[in-house]
Amino acid sequence: MRRKLAACLVAVCGMLAVAPARADWMQPVPPFKGNDTGGIIAYSLAMQTDARQLAVDHCASYGKVVKFLSVQSYPGGYISFACRWVPYGSAGRPLRTRY
Repeated sequence: MRRKLAACLVAVCGMLAVAPARADWMQPVPPFKGNDTGGIIAYSLAMQTDARQLAVDHCASYGKVVKFLSVQSYPGGYISFACRWVPYGSAGRPLRTRY
């Protein structure tokens, strides 16, 4: 019984050692991705469109305001932003804009 278990263990380890390691098994991230807490905009998309307006419209759809967090200003980089609740003392809900 122990020899059979050891043989199976060696076979599984051998299969894992031979299989290629892939870091790109997931789908690629789209140029604009977000939810109610924030999102990311691809830097290449930001060079073609108004990234600030994309983020403002996205957060306004959840009744929140945008706060930009970081910019990776090179090809393949992203602009990240957070959607925050409207601060206390403000006039009201964020305005939606039309194109």
